[in-house]
Amino acid sequence: MDHGAGSQGDHVDAKGVPAQRPLCPSLPHFSTEDNKMDATPSADVYKYNMNYPSIGQCVIINNKNFDKITGMSCRSGTDVDAAHAMKLFTGLGYKIKFVNDQSVKQIQDLLLKVSQEDHSQSASFVCVLLSHGDDGVLYGTDGIVQLKKLTSLFKGDCCKTLVGKPKLFFIQACRGSELDGGIETDSVANDSQERIPVEADFLYAYSTAPGYYSWRNTQNGSWFMQALFKMFQQYGKTLEVMQIMTRVNHMVALNFESSSSTPGFSCKKQIPCIVPMLTKELYFPS
Repeated sequence: MDHGAGSQGDHVDAKGVPAQRPLCPSLPHFSTEDNKMDATPSADVYKYNMNYPSIGQCVIINNKNFDKITGMSCRSGTDVDAAHAMKLFTGLGYKIKFVNDQSVKQIQDLLLKVSQEDHSQSASFVCVLLSHGDDGVLYGTDGIVQLKKLTSLFKGDCCKTLVGKPKLFFIQACRGSELDGGIETDSVANDSQERIPVEADFLYAYSTAPGYYSWRNTQNGSWFMQALFKMFQQYGKTLEVMQIMTRVNHMVALNFESSSSTPGFSCKKQIPCIVPMLTKELYFPS
């Protein structure tokens, strides 16, 4: 919900009554063969092969205006985010597919179509989603869609030409309605054929932690996209992607604090949530 809509300052990308939902993490379980554990693979085995004719496609969905039935306000400042995303991923060599104000069906149809394209000549795939949101869902202009329904279109069993390749999702949206008040600190190529999990090789970069608001400045854009743009501009062609994302977290956590005319919404903090399911290191071509 945009608190103080129409005013300058920081806003959040969700609506609704504050709710706390318990997180229920499951314990990891894995198995492997001893001979694979004992083997000493070459360094290249741990790096994604980016030597393809194209680095890949980047889809940017920028939702700013919403139907009245959703109860969602205009996301002032999101066009700055969209411009940052376009400049950033164009600079990295991606072919951009950009759309504004998409309904749920339009979002689903677009991503389904992209997932069915031939990506065999591409090294990777990127999707940037800019919208209102809540726990596990993203807003189209006319309602909500489960994020998993969108990202699952690119799983290994659905999008065969991206199997074994990095698929990056950058999501600027709220994930709930909790506020983070902060706390003071004292200081500041393997050619052999193998079976891999269909969920492998994804990176989900959420602008905020589960359950929390995500902040967006009406003039400068969201905190997350500002940090993403700056860190990728500075380190995108030298550091591994998880190193870059750690610096994004650092910048959002330490360099931003909310300023709002709405009582109780000033001096709040935010921390992005990076969920890596990558199986190798990712370096963008220099």
